[in-house]
Amino acid sequence: MLSRIASALVPALGRLSVTSETAGPVAPGSIVAANHSSLADPAVVLAALHRLGTEPVVMATAGLWRTPVLGSILRAGGHIPVHRGTARAATALDAAATALAAGRVVLIYGEGGLPERRDSRDTQPAAFRTGLARLAAAGGAPVVPLGQCGARRLASGSAAKQLAGLATAPLRRPALHVHLGTPFHLDGDVAEATAAAHRAVTAAWRTAEQRLHGPDTRRAGAARPA
Repeated sequence: MLSRIASALVPALGRLSVTSETAGPVAPGSIVAANHSSLADPAVVLAALHRLGTEPVVMATAGLWRTPVLGSILRAGGHIPVHRGTARAATALDAAATALAAGRVVLIYGEGGLPERRDSRDTQPAAFRTGLARLAAAGGAPVVPLGQCGARRLASGSAAKQLAGLATAPLRRPALHVHLGTPFHLDGDVAEATAAAHRAVTAAWRTAEQRLHGPDTRRAGAARPA
């Protein structure tokens, strides 16, 4: 249900385009690793994946499960709450491993949080946490790197600016792009695997950015880390 809602909502807010280096849906039992830049980008990513025939299980902050209506949708869809900074945090990886073993696709944000910047610029992904590498190592699931660009033009900055951005998006209709890279397996220890995953998602993000702005973009700070 969450994917279907996103696929109906996002086209009303912006102009979404999607590219993929492999044809068809994401293979069952895969991990989709995406960059996280805005409160709006999960909807953009879900809409893009739905267009490709994939409805993933999402790993997201547990606080969303307390939100009226959204919490019920998340529970009904079998999505996975992440209790960051608590003793329950590790249970999210166990739940994700179970979902992968059952043939579900799991969507994870390697950064584990949003950038603190308040401007609307897109920048390359921040450093990844180790959860992605540990999840991939647990069952050998392939990782599909995903880069999204443009979501910060839907929502970024203070709470008031984010609400204003979403309210005016149907009039502005900002361009949004999602690019899926080639699936691969993570090797090496956790640190090496984490670095490899970050490089792959950064490469996918650069492709998404170029699709929006062109390969000769010279915008100040466009390629600097968050």
